[in-house]
Amino acid sequence: MVGSGAAGMTAASTAREQDHEASITVITEDKHVAYSPCAIPYVIEGSIPDFRSIVMHTPEFYEQERGIKIKTATKVIAVDMDSKKLRTSVGEELPYDSLVLCPGGIVFVPPVEGAKLPGVFTVHNLADGEAIQNALKRVQSVVVAGAGVIGLEMAVAINRLGKKVTVVEMFPQVVPRLLDPDMAVLVQHHCEKKGIEIALSAPMAAIRGKDKVEGVVAAGKETECQMVIMATGVRANLELPSMMGLDIGALGAVRVSATLQPYRKNRLVKDVYLAGDVIMCENAVTPGPTMNQLGTAAVRQGRVAGINAASGCASYPPVVAPWVSCLGEMQVAGTGLSQSLAEYYGLKLVEGRVTGLTRARYYPGGKSITVKMLADQETRKIVGAQIVGGEEVTGRIDWLTAAVLKGVSADEFVASFESAYCPPTSMVKDVVNLAAEALQRALNG
Repeated sequence: MVGSGAAGMTAASTAREQDHEASITVITEDKHVAYSPCAIPYVIEGSIPDFRSIVMHTPEFYEQERGIKIKTATKVIAVDMDSKKLRTSVGEELPYDSLVLCPGGIVFVPPVEGAKLPGVFTVHNLADGEAIQNALKRVQSVVVAGAGVIGLEMAVAINRLGKKVTVVEMFPQVVPRLLDPDMAVLVQHHCEKKGIEIALSAPMAAIRGKDKVEGVVAAGKETECQMVIMATGVRANLELPSMMGLDIGALGAVRVSATLQPYRKNRLVKDVYLAGDVIMCENAVTPGPTMNQLGTAAVRQGRVAGINAASGCASYPPVVAPWVSCLGEMQVAGTGLSQSLAEYYGLKLVEGRVTGLTRARYYPGGKSITVKMLADQETRKIVGAQIVGGEEVTGRIDWLTAAVLKGVSADEFVASFESAYCPPTSMVKDVVNLAAEALQRALNG
């Protein structure tokens, strides 16, 4: 296995479950393994005490408990698929029967003036998190480039430390592509109430400074700061796949089969599997490729790759890519298509949106929650949903994900989908059910 993220380590552990005798080796450029990059903002803000807490297992654990060898701080520099050998940066030549590639993604850093100045950081691995945490001790003002999920999580975390935070985003809304504009406004207002400044339609033009970061220019305005966080998107790490001549798809990631095998000149490559941020997936809502660069996807893909690498048989199905984020006291989530993605695929949508409470209205502590459901006008099938609320968002978006995956219509949802009820957990008619009824009314004109 090449790569020690969620996909690589899951593949290694799954292969061991399949084959108790096989020799399994993980090669990684990182010095840490089995940790959660998604937790970095929550360590920064202090909700998690330190970075050691997000490391689940050490290389020694894998070797002693699971018989998996791990080579850290080591890079694969060549793969010979004919002789089935790979070469590493430390001069080793290793044979393989099956090869699993999980090189992950790389943070896209816009090629602007000053992008390499000291004080510019990405949020990609544990070392990035530690570097940001140390630098924040000497910083009063921070600019976050990108108002996607990671950018806003970092903005809220740094704001919680008492620092001045400005977010600059090239699109006219926060969380572009994933949220519809009306739902994005709720998230934007929540962040602004915390004192976070958000500049929309403001692509970063330059980072000012001589020997260190002193300011950022975006939309013709210069903002003084001592740190820049680049949260400008993740792209597939194609260095090794390109070196191997694997076919790259339209979305800039490796094209794979349902068994997670790659293609080379349109021919399936035997005994090689890929998982994680580096691959394209099939969209479950509408035919075509999509990207699913989430930890949950990496684990599921790693399991499939690990089974197949150990001579088993498994496939990875089409996805709807549900996601969720916590921004202080607000939770935001989505699944399936948003309006902009649906327009890209040529679908005409109808929406139902309702705001309610997370608990019975007479039960103390209930919080506002807004649910939006989207259906294809022609088929009436639910194709996407978004939720913004104060609590209990994950369970509701998982419920809606099941509906999207199974191609449930708004009419079926209203007629058949039941929900559990208790005053401390929901209204007697949950806000999701109310949104489905609103969607059905809209479809009926």
